[in-house]
This record gives sequence, C-alpha cells and structure tokens, in this order.
Amino acid sequence: MALKVDLNSDLGEHFGAWTIGDDAAVMKHVSSANVACGFHAGDPQAMLRTVEMAIENGVAVGAHPGHADLLGFGRRNMVVSPGEVYAYCLYQIGAMRALAGARGLALQHVKPHGALYNQCASDLSLAIGAAEAVRDAGGDLILMGLANSEFEKAAAEAKVPFAAEAFADRAYQPNGRLVPRSKPGSVIHDPEEAARRVVRMVTEGVVTAEDGSSVALRPQSICLHGDTPEAVENARLIRNALEAAGVTIAPLREIV
Repeated sequence: MALKVDLNSDLGEHFGAWTIGDDAAVMKHVSSANVACGFHAGDPQAMLRTVEMAIENGVAVGAHPGHADLLGFGRRNMVVSPGEVYAYCLYQIGAMRALAGARGLALQHVKPHGALYNQCASDLSLAIGAAEAVRDAGGDLILMGLANSEFEKAAAEAKVPFAAEAFADRAYQPNGRLVPRSKPGSVIHDPEEAARRVVRMVTEGVVTAEDGSSVALRPQSICLHGDTPEAVENARLIRNALEAAGVTIAPLREIV
C-alpha cells in the first residue's frame, strides 16, 4: 500500500497590527492548516483570511485552540482543570467553525497549541477535556495530537477519530516527548536535516532522540511550524523529499 501523510502547519497567528510568518508561501506546500483561534494568537479577521487562503490553495482547515496567553504566545504552562480545557477548546472550535462555515468550509480537525498541547500529551485528564470538546463540537472532527501520548487514549475514551502527529523541526526526548523549548537544540533550524528526519519518520517509523537513541512512531501528520525564519524552505524541502521517497501528501480526512 502506498504511504500517505498529511503536512500541517500552524497558521493565522497574526493579530491586530502584528504579522507572524509567511502564511501564503507555507500554504502552498501543506495539506492541512491549524488556524489560531484568538486565545494564544490570531483574531477574527486573521482567522477569516486564513480560511479564504486555505480555500484558494485546496488546504483543509482545523481549529488550533490554545491557552489564553497572547503575551506568551500560548507557550507558557498554565494551571487549568480538565473542565477549563474542555470549555476553552469548545469555545475556540465554535468560533473557528462559524468563520469557516461562513465561507462554505467544514472543519477537518482540532489540534491544541503550544503549552496546552504538551500538557495534554502528558496528562490524560487534560487530554480527555480536549477530546470531549472535539466530540461535543460535532461534525466528526479529528483530534490531532502527539504520537504515543495521552492524546490517543483520550480520543479512544471520548470516541473521536485520532491522528498521530510528529514534528519536523523539533528535537525528541528518549520517551517520545518533545525537548522543551527552553533547552538548546530543541528546535531544528537546518531544513535539510529536518527533511531527512521526516522521511525517516514516515518511511521507517523512527526518529533519533537527543541522546542518539531511536524512538518508534507512526505519524499520520507532520507539523511544519509556520513562525520560524526557515518555515517556507522547510516546507518546500520536506514536501519534495517525501514525494521523492514515494510518499503521497494528503489531508487527514483521506488518511484517518
């Protein structure tokens, strides 16, 4: 069977007078867009523009809910209960669905952002809060989360489809979690190295951790961050490398 994988990117993170990343360029290389919903980044106009851009490029759209932390870009851990995670995610999914629906586009998935994502990956009760929000939002949305993490258990408990995700430009710990951004080397800035790692993840089911050990994973989607200086080159090289290896790029709805 031919290999398929989704390429996703966190987009629509502009708000007010601030612009982050080159969404138009990144959008040409991905199959799914995770759109910031206004809590960690983004605003209603940015969300709507990103939806319109996705439609123009034939890219699927998902909600990208995060902590209410504009100052920290949603990358600071916050003390939240499962009920708060549920309510925050449901609220942001609803906003995203309304804007996408206004342009005739159905949401494909939900992927928590930043610190909320990492907290859910390690804490089953928080992951269940996110998964139940995905379920109760309706529409057969797919929950996207870190491969081999609590997200998968939470999706099974909430009875929602799950997509395992891996990261092109992030270093891994031996336990399969991401290296914290506070540590040197946590972000991979060499597009060629990122491309090599992604091809190995998809074709061999393994990634090399920071200590040199091998971590097994079978990602259905690869995250290409849109807010780094090398984002566009990363996206271009990774897509080209995957296709050269015989991998088909497709949105999640064709994979999960």
